[in-house]
Amino acid sequence: MTRYIAATDIGGTFTDLVFYDAQTRTLTLNKLLTTPDDPRRAIVEGLRAFKEKSEIVVHGTTLVTNALIERKGVLTGMIATAGYRDVLEIGTELRYDPFDLQIERSPNLVARRLRKVVKERIGANGEVVLPLDEDGVRQAARELKASGVKSIAIVFLNSYRNPVHEQRAKKVAREECGVGIAICTSSEIAPEIREYERFSTCAANAYIAPIATQYLGELEKSLGVPLFIMLSDGGITTARAASEQPIALVESGPAAGAMGAAFLAKQAGWDNVIAFDMGGTTAKVSLVHGGLPHRTHELEAARLSRFKKGSGIPLRIPVVELIEIGAGGGSIAAIDDLGLLTVGPRSAGAKPGPACYDQGGTNPTVTDADLIRGYLSPARFLGGRMRLDETLAKGAITKLGKELKLGVVETAAGIARVVDNSMATAARVHVAEAGTDPLKYKIIAFGGAGPVHAYEIARLLSVREVIFPRGAGVASAIGMLVAPRSVEFTRSLVSSTEKLDWSLVDSIITELEGRGRAILMEGGVTKKEIATEIYADMRYAGQGFEITVPITVKVLSRKDKKLLREIFVAEYEERFGRSLGQLAVECVSWRVRVVAPPSVDDVRFDKSAVQAHDPKIETRPAYFQEKGKFVNTPVYSRSSLKAGMKIEGPALIEEAESTCVIGPSGSVSVDKHGNLLMKISYSD
Repeated sequence: MTRYIAATDIGGTFTDLVFYDAQTRTLTLNKLLTTPDDPRRAIVEGLRAFKEKSEIVVHGTTLVTNALIERKGVLTGMIATAGYRDVLEIGTELRYDPFDLQIERSPNLVARRLRKVVKERIGANGEVVLPLDEDGVRQAARELKASGVKSIAIVFLNSYRNPVHEQRAKKVAREECGVGIAICTSSEIAPEIREYERFSTCAANAYIAPIATQYLGELEKSLGVPLFIMLSDGGITTARAASEQPIALVESGPAAGAMGAAFLAKQAGWDNVIAFDMGGTTAKVSLVHGGLPHRTHELEAARLSRFKKGSGIPLRIPVVELIEIGAGGGSIAAIDDLGLLTVGPRSAGAKPGPACYDQGGTNPTVTDADLIRGYLSPARFLGGRMRLDETLAKGAITKLGKELKLGVVETAAGIARVVDNSMATAARVHVAEAGTDPLKYKIIAFGGAGPVHAYEIARLLSVREVIFPRGAGVASAIGMLVAPRSVEFTRSLVSSTEKLDWSLVDSIITELEGRGRAILMEGGVTKKEIATEIYADMRYAGQGFEITVPITVKVLSRKDKKLLREIFVAEYEERFGRSLGQLAVECVSWRVRVVAPPSVDDVRFDKSAVQAHDPKIETRPAYFQEKGKFVNTPVYSRSSLKAGMKIEGPALIEEAESTCVIGPSGSVSVDKHGNLLMKISYSD
């Protein structure tokens, strides 16, 4: 049995680490600045701080999404079916903003000159209509190799239905290119209908594959222990499996936070939760219902416009549904072209960092504003391991304030107000898109900056309860420990329920389940621990999109098409409040999720971190928006708070990884798990 397990989450500003002792069931935490020149260095240094050596490391990374956003992938080529060279250009033939005459499109990951075509054709029902031109594949591979590509995406029409041509083309291309060029096929990466999304996902995977594969391999080697990776859907897989499909890591880091919030919500019995994760570079919002985060199978990465669908790179992968904006502690405040104050998405990162870090940064950031407002202790930041320079923060904000003709405090308050409204707007949009109301939810606030800003976010959303989990500053890393070990595979098979070929469905499910089981067992999971979940993407005939429906064992064992339809109709009515009568129903794709229990099912915090002295540290002035002024505010040490204690706001509660801000209209109590439960009263 594995005793020591570590988890690490690399953010744009900080790297978070947690260390779990399975024998004592205790957690030890660590947090240090990210090392942008070599992210592995912060992980290795952070792990050395723990008394024992970890036997397993679980890791979440933003490497993939950053490579897509910053266009720092490798030179990529494509081999496509003749006549489909420009699928990436044509897209859906829609403008994501029909009123913008200067609209920009997301730049293609594969230049047109590097997109080659070959003769082949698989029919919609999987039959070979035109044999594969293998000589054409060889010629295309030779030309791409001569062009200097480091990766090739092979994408043929209808390959989701029958991958035989893609599989053969990959072997031929490998013979021509050798092992120095990464090659992937769309039937491996996204075997689903809709050629644009499938082409785009495969191209994105090829674009980042060599970088991700090298990074994961080198990290596992430097750690010297087995490495497991957080997937975008909240599951855990091996580093080897992740290297085969690295596009599945695009939301690796944010998904970990959602899984941590889901674990906490389930533990406490909270049904409806908004998970609010604010780190040093970004803020993420996701929804948790019944202890499970919302999942989806489509995502747009690297959007040019934050809230405009179609402005990014469409991906077909299983992913925790969330919204992410460039609003974190390191987000830089500036004046836009209209002379208005704006915050983010540009970030100071770990180096040079906010001005108050004294690492060379001179731009005013959210962290500088929080320090000026009295929310952060200059001497006790990161548990005293890092000192903040208030003079440098004032200097940076004063310079911005002069342009706005505002004083330093007014400017700091304005920065906070802008970033809080941006995050509240994002949360409001995300909740509205889910067809629900923020008033039904509690907020779980985590990330280094989440507990600092959660009070104002809750007030902007009129939410009455906020939970600050223990170890909120490293909650994403904790989420990696408590997430289930799981993988998901998909295959499209478009058919009406009346004409469904059950033998073909059985073969698809058997194949996908076998792949999933092999990966989990490679990671040390036993057969008896593994469970299988079956889903189908279904729709009424004539509809353009589907909903994902859980399929019971009874349906599959009985081959019951009537019950299959009833399950779909019930799910459709639950989601949309109506059904469409006797209209024919279609199955579009089958999804198999293979799941094993998490490595950690219960966590406690290292008792050596608990202090027995008076929890009140000091009283210092803190600025609160609702008062419009500084208020003398008591400051408490979280490690000295005991279950059952209650504190009236205003108050500041410090722990090494974050500070919980309790506003004048709030009060907080400590539950039996060490979580802080803040209730906010409103004048209504």
